[in-house]
Order: sequence, then structure tokens, then C-alpha cells
Amino acid sequence: MYTYESLLAAITPTSGETREVRDPATDELIGTAPVQTVEELEAAIDRAAAAQKSWAALPDAERVAYLHKAADAIKENAEALAELLSREQGKPLNGPNARFEVGGSEVWTRAAADTPLPVEVIVDDETGRAEMHYRPIGVVGAISPWNWPMMISIWQIAPSLRMGNTVVIKPAETTTLSVLALVHVINEVLPEGVLNLVAGKGSVVGAALTRSPKIGKIMFTGSTPVGKGIIEASADNVTRLTLELGGNDAGIVLPDVDPAAIAEGLFWGGFINTGQTCAALKRLYVHDDVYDDVVKHLVEFAKNVPMGVGLDENNVLGPLQNPAQFKVVDELVKAAKDSGATIALGGDPDYDAPGNFYPTTIVTDIDPHNPLVIEEQFGPALPIIRYSDLDEVIELANELEVGLGSSVWSSDRSKALDVAARLEAGTTWINSHGGLHPMVPFGGAKQSGYGREFGVEGLKAVSVPHVISG
Repeated sequence: MYTYESLLAAITPTSGETREVRDPATDELIGTAPVQTVEELEAAIDRAAAAQKSWAALPDAERVAYLHKAADAIKENAEALAELLSREQGKPLNGPNARFEVGGSEVWTRAAADTPLPVEVIVDDETGRAEMHYRPIGVVGAISPWNWPMMISIWQIAPSLRMGNTVVIKPAETTTLSVLALVHVINEVLPEGVLNLVAGKGSVVGAALTRSPKIGKIMFTGSTPVGKGIIEASADNVTRLTLELGGNDAGIVLPDVDPAAIAEGLFWGGFINTGQTCAALKRLYVHDDVYDDVVKHLVEFAKNVPMGVGLDENNVLGPLQNPAQFKVVDELVKAAKDSGATIALGGDPDYDAPGNFYPTTIVTDIDPHNPLVIEEQFGPALPIIRYSDLDEVIELANELEVGLGSSVWSSDRSKALDVAARLEAGTTWINSHGGLHPMVPFGGAKQSGYGREFGVEGLKAVSVPHVISG
């Protein structure tokens, strides 16, 4: 079992190009990360390809057993992994943050192992018999993001391995150590070559991964513009894709709610991981009848949620992971202020303080087409838009080109379901926002991507359907 110090030492590169890694809460130097080359990527792909046939030849029960060993290794090293994640990504240890993410990595690994995917009998009658089998694709290229670097990496790794593929993963440039540590721990129980990591620039290593003819599937979580680039880069090889891209999730609050009762759910829907979540609540539409009360109760709840350095056990909100994301949030809030919107909470960062801290910010009385509403802020700034006509607000919720998640808040489930049916999104939650389950498929609509992860659909997405008929 590793300590934080021994785990960091185990993954610290001893040769090659490196870059400094600093804590986004304190700007403290915490270590160095490798910056690898296309040649190193190609060698990793070759290792994965060489290992794939023997890995796929194992009985399913043996691959399942390996995945449970990987989950055990994550569990045994959970505290060291969580501390490294907190220091590099910035998220606090407690709350729905670092320890939660490491625990989720274990849970999703076991779920991928234990989800049954039997042969499907499609036809079995006097005309004949047809069966659907699911075969490995080969080598899966995984590109994971910086907001939930460990858990989203597992979402890509675990189902791919379960179905007999091998994996080459490229972590985000700003959270390389977190994924490197996770892979290091897992690889202590996996056969050599099955899981490979190459760290480097997205424009160099990531681009080469998406263009490689030896990669049968790309799994990517990140922005829509980068996703479009991956589609273009992979076209010549007709590489299979699962793309979970940007979102700007809408929530609609109906006039029959109890504002005090929904305040906590609204808060965590919007501010989980300090707003740095693809399927977070990013624009909230509230009916005029309850608008003022919803704002009041949400502000009261939000101002009592502690933000600070992640290793302080009291904090549950942290900094933005990188200065570029701080700038995005800051500029959008400034533009909202300049337009005449009201800052009900926050909006006043201390630019001289260490770390990328942006205060919890709630913006009210804002135009529905203000940039803070229609552009994904990906941070702790929630615009709340007043509405009175249900048809008009549904049109506003649907008018953007993205559609990852959405939510409806009501004391009448039947009414909520009627509204949910009219929303254009991969998932619509009722009286909550952003909750995921390892057995419930997840993915986007419109330009939020395509393909589904989790459960049976997630296993099918990393396999080739093969019909045997006769």
C-alpha cells in the first residue's frame, strides 16, 4: 500500500522531457510530469497491440477477476490517490470530490466487471437461428479530461478491458500525475501491455493517437471543438468513436416547488466540483412566481459552503483547476455585470491571493441570451433566468447546439415528466441534476457528442457486434 509520498516517487519520471506540476490552490510545486513523444506513443500502441490477442483469448471470467483485482488495488491505495488528486486537480478531499472520485473509480471498475453481456438470441424458430455476439475491437485509445481525471479514465479503461480490448490512455496535460498514479496502481495487478499510458501535448501526442491506423476505437471526454477535430482526424481510418463533449445544461423550475426544499439540490447540481463538470447545471430558469424565493434560499445555502485548499478537511469547494479556466469564468461574470445583471452572491475574486479561486457566484435578472447563459462557463458562476411562459422557456432551454443533460424541478412528477419529454438532452433528471449510476447509460445529444457509456450499452460501445446466423 502506497503513501502519498511513495506513490509520487513511484511515478516521478527519471528521464526525458518533463514539466512542473503545481497545486492550483497554493501554486506550490508538487512534482514533475512526463512530456512524451509521438515515438513513445507508437511504442505504447505496439505494446497494446501485441498484448491484445492473448488478453482477448482469456475467458471472460478471468478478465472479470483481473478487473476486481484492479478495483481492490484502487481501494487499498485510495487515500494516497485522493491526496494526489486533491493536490494536482485542486478538488477538496471531502464532499463530492477527491475521496468520492477515487471511490467512484473503484465502483465503476467493479460495475464494468460484473455487468452481464450474454449472447443475444435474435431469431430462433422454423426460419433458423441468429445470435448476436460482442467481440473485442482491438486497441482502444482513451483521452481523459482534467475535471474528473481518475473516474472518467476508469469509465474508458474498465469496460474496454472487460470486452477484451487493450488500452492506450492519454491524460489531460494539467492532470497527468493523477491518471499516471491510477494506472500505476492498476498495472501492478494487470498483465504487461494491457494498459498503457502516454503523457504529452494534446496537439502532438493526442493528435497522433486519433490518427493512428492501429487504434480501433477512440474514447474522448472534453470540449466540442476538440471533439470535432477528433472526428476529422479519425475519418481516414473509420475509427469508432465515443465522444462525450461540452454541455451547457439547463434546469427548469416550475412554479409549484418548495424553494427551501430544492435549494441544496440546485446548489450541488450547479456547483459540484466547483462547477467544473460537463453535466453540471449551468443555466437555471425559474418561474416568476417563485423566482425571488428560489434565489433567496439558494444564496443562503451557497454562502455557507466552505471553499479553500483541498487538503483542509473542512472545505468542499476548491479552486478552478487552471488559470485559463479562471479567466473564462471571470470574463463571463464581468460581461454579465456590465450588461446590468445583478450579482446576488460572489463575483469578486481576490486577484492577489494565491491559487485559482473564484468565489461561488450567483447572477440574477440576466438576459436569457447573455454570454454567461449561452456559453459554457465551466466554473462556480450560475445564471438564474426569470420566465413566465412554459413554452418559451422550453424553447430557450433547447435553442443551444449542445444537449448533454437537463433537469426539471417540480412537486408534481407528472408535470415534470411532461416537460422532460420536451427537452433535447442525453439525460433529463427530475428534482436533481447530474447524478450518475454505473448501470444507467450516459451520453449527449446534438453537439454534446454521441455514443453511450455505462452498463450494458457501455460494454456494447467498446465491442464489435457479430451476428452468427444459420
